[in-house]
Amino acid sequence: MLTGAGDRAFIAGADIKYMSGLDVDQAKAWGELGHQAANLLEKMPQPTIAAINGFALGGGCELALACDLRYASATAKLGQPEINLGIIPGWGGTQRLARATTLGFAKELILTGRTVDADEALERGLVNGVTEPEELLPRVMELAMQLAAKSPLALEAAKQAINRALSGDHAENLAREADRFGELFSSEDAKEGLTAFAEKREPKFVGR
Repeated sequence: MLTGAGDRAFIAGADIKYMSGLDVDQAKAWGELGHQAANLLEKMPQPTIAAINGFALGGGCELALACDLRYASATAKLGQPEINLGIIPGWGGTQRLARATTLGFAKELILTGRTVDADEALERGLVNGVTEPEELLPRVMELAMQLAAKSPLALEAAKQAINRALSGDHAENLAREADRFGELFSSEDAKEGLTAFAEKREPKFVGR
């Protein structure tokens, strides 16, 4: 997913103009649409990476937060400025921002509506890395290729387990991790990965 700066003013203006005409039911439907999109990013089996090159404000920030990893260009700006419009984040920002960073930092950004630059976002854990603008996509594509070389079964299992880390019962989550760990040993990928390690070669995973 790529968020850019080029059409920021137009997109933001169009979104605000659209939202200003919504009634309660329509606003709830708009919020539900955003939640569905974010949930797809968060729960899909494959890892998702946000490449933030420009402004990721409001819904853009919320969709980036739904991704597993976030990388930003040095010129990026991120924030949840909805409070300045008399509303609150409606696509998951009140929940995911606190989980990605800290409760205090999430409250500061959401309650004040201020934006942060890429360096502060990195310092606060909002993004995983910062590059120069021209290096952003090559860096993200390099990471995507690294992930694509892993076992799809292991990636899915790891993502599901990590997503449960901050919700539910801790002991139950540990038990589910242990179960899934054991179950993966029946897969062709696990056999290939362990054999490749012993033979000191790169594994070739097949997703089974």
